[in-house]
Amino acid sequence: MTEGRKNQGQVANMMGRRAAWLAWSLVALSVAPLLGGIALAQMAKSTTPELPYDGPVDAVFSLATLLTFSLVGAIIASRHPRNTIGWIFCSVGLVAGLNALAWGYAVFWFSGGSGSRSLAETAAWFSSWSWTLEVVVPTTFLLLLFPDGRLPSPRWRPVAWLAGLGIIGFVVGYALEAGPLGDFPELVNPYGVDSPAVVIATLVANVVVGGSMVAAAISLIVRARRAGRVERQQIKWLGYGGAVVVGTIFVSGGISVWSETLSIAAISLGLLGLPVFTGVAIVRHRLYDIDVLVNRTLVYGSLTATLALIYFGGVVGWQYVFRALTGQGSTLAVVASTLAIAALFNPLRRRVQDFVDRRFYRRKYDAVKTLAAFSTRLREETNLDALRDDVVEVVRDTMQPEHVSLWLRPETTYETKRPE
Repeated sequence: MTEGRKNQGQVANMMGRRAAWLAWSLVALSVAPLLGGIALAQMAKSTTPELPYDGPVDAVFSLATLLTFSLVGAIIASRHPRNTIGWIFCSVGLVAGLNALAWGYAVFWFSGGSGSRSLAETAAWFSSWSWTLEVVVPTTFLLLLFPDGRLPSPRWRPVAWLAGLGIIGFVVGYALEAGPLGDFPELVNPYGVDSPAVVIATLVANVVVGGSMVAAAISLIVRARRAGRVERQQIKWLGYGGAVVVGTIFVSGGISVWSETLSIAAISLGLLGLPVFTGVAIVRHRLYDIDVLVNRTLVYGSLTATLALIYFGGVVGWQYVFRALTGQGSTLAVVASTLAIAALFNPLRRRVQDFVDRRFYRRKYDAVKTLAAFSTRLREETNLDALRDDVVEVVRDTMQPEHVSLWLRPETTYETKRPE
């Protein structure tokens, strides 16, 4: 029996080492084509300045996105080789790297660079549809398999099969769509099929994929209702990551009024939260800090939005006052609004914190208030029986145990004899 367990342990260690080697090899295979695609695009930019490519900025965001998915996937796959989510993230990183290489090569060739035309057309075709894998795979199978890499129950297997078939049809529909390619309108899809059957199959696949996304989200809700304490915390992390992505998209919509580049950058950074928070949940790093993180996000997010409204409202209001008095604007409006923000920060933060605690963390808020009141009574109470009752009441109100009892050590008297 001992020898058998030893052999099983050796096999498990060997599989773990192989999984780690494969995962980190996928990271290298993802980064290499991305760097090649960035180099080719930069070379094309030098010969064609009007090319829609922002050089270092786009390169940084592309590299950050790929590294985040690939590194998180490698960490998960190394520690939990049987968890499919790690391999999904590694695959997303690999597809992103190949997409960047294909796009860079196509741009390089179309800008006058050397190479094969058929290869350039194929690269442009691949980059026109491969991005769909980066979108539909995480939004379906990530939710279906989170957090342990398995379906919630065998009943969800038809949903997984439909999601897989829908993704295949979705990708094939984009790949065979006839007409000009999205990023390269001067090029007609070399593999396009102009047939009603392709259009109908693509429409059906879109419906199936959309339904699979909804079903995957429902599966996560069902899993959360049946989950234990650890798994529920993991689902909280994923939910928090999704909330960050959605909130960032809404905020970026307002930012786009001033700067479209900054808006795209905000969306890119927000999307990175999904793999990061997923990785934290699966490897269980600081797993139980999610409640503190959500609390701080609610407080400082609300505080930032309120201060921003006060600031811009103050600037507009003071500018109106100065124009009415002097006939022109003044920088004093900005100064006055900045001073008002500085003065309001701490009082407003305390009020927002108090509101969030009362609204979303009522049990904790009541416990803190109960302990504060008990501390005040403790300094003034001299009756031991009354103090004992207070301690029992505080424990019952704050910790809410099923049973409370308090044991006090009886007083011990010591007799000493005077030496004769």
